[in-house]
Amino acid sequence: MTHSNGALHGLRVIDLSRVLGGPYCSQALADHGADVIKLEPPGGDETRGWGPPFEGDSASYFRGVNRNKQGLVVDLAQPEGIALLLQLLEEADVLIENFKPGTLSRWGIGYQEVLAERFPRLIHCAVTGFGASGPLGGLPGYDAAIQAMAGLMSVNGEAGGEPLRIGLPIVDMVSGLNALAGILMALHERQRSGRGQSIDITLYDCALSLLHPHLPNHFASGQTPQRTGNAHPNIAPYDSFSTGSTPIFLAVGNDRQFSRLCAHLGAEALLHDPRFTDNGCRLRNRQALKSELEHYLSPHDGARLADALIREGVPCGAVAEVDQVALHPHTRHRQMLVAHGDYRGIASPVKLSRTPARYRKPPPRLGEDSRAVLTGLGLADDAIDALVARGIVHD
Repeated sequence: MTHSNGALHGLRVIDLSRVLGGPYCSQALADHGADVIKLEPPGGDETRGWGPPFEGDSASYFRGVNRNKQGLVVDLAQPEGIALLLQLLEEADVLIENFKPGTLSRWGIGYQEVLAERFPRLIHCAVTGFGASGPLGGLPGYDAAIQAMAGLMSVNGEAGGEPLRIGLPIVDMVSGLNALAGILMALHERQRSGRGQSIDITLYDCALSLLHPHLPNHFASGQTPQRTGNAHPNIAPYDSFSTGSTPIFLAVGNDRQFSRLCAHLGAEALLHDPRFTDNGCRLRNRQALKSELEHYLSPHDGARLADALIREGVPCGAVAEVDQVALHPHTRHRQMLVAHGDYRGIASPVKLSRTPARYRKPPPRLGEDSRAVLTGLGLADDAIDALVARGIVHD
């Protein structure tokens, strides 16, 4: 039996963040029942314009990470806008923001100076590029630039080729997931202490946290990790391989899996080749191994072969395009796509048995819920009209 409300039902989140890291976090909270109010400046979250493609007046980039939220437009550059924010925080559990460090203090509502005392149970989560202090403290951070600075690009790309940006904003998304984890930890601790706290998430830290196994390898060997294309620095065969059609990726992690692979391909001779006796030998002779395996793989259709191998316990997969993934029957079976009216998106990967994620509301149009949110604060219609007329609130 499932519960109609999510696991985070009753949690009130004020989301001042924009672009990706913060909104990715707040959408995850909203999917699982939190009441998330997204405050945008009069010009809106800049990702509304990050298109084409567009759906209505907002780019698909924005719509991908802002469902289940109420949209409120408030000009926080004006004192009346700050006053409205403080009213919202009276009943809030969490405040998420990704302004440059010091912005809240310049507005007169710094966490340590004001918010912690005025709202002692409030959990404040700041997502920044580099934090407030240190050699890079206070500087703006952007996913691709930090992929470069934090070493991720240096290990991504073909052997002998140029460093390559990972083809998705992995630093922003991992920062959002770490923000989510930090918020849930702080909420758990608040049950004991009754007190909120501030969470400091930086893109730089989160990028460094992804450097496994490259930093551990460096610590152990003293060598600078190099680009290896699709190949793994520690395991072989762990790489993409050509077949008679679609390429496949083999992720063979132990001798038993290698034996099953060779048996299926009729390549038992490789099991007796001293170059491929164990993982260490296979790693030292990885190019010879790849050549040998591709000889045996060449008669096969990649997709059918990959399906057969994985069912025999050999970790592998055919290399699929995004449109193929969207149509894959297992994607449908896992309910990983959301449809809500004309909205389509990626569902929550977190499957709770009693309190599953729910998709209640498509991403808001700019200022769509401004009037409803302010009415919920107790403001009368004429007071809201006056705020709109003065440009403090947009609806």
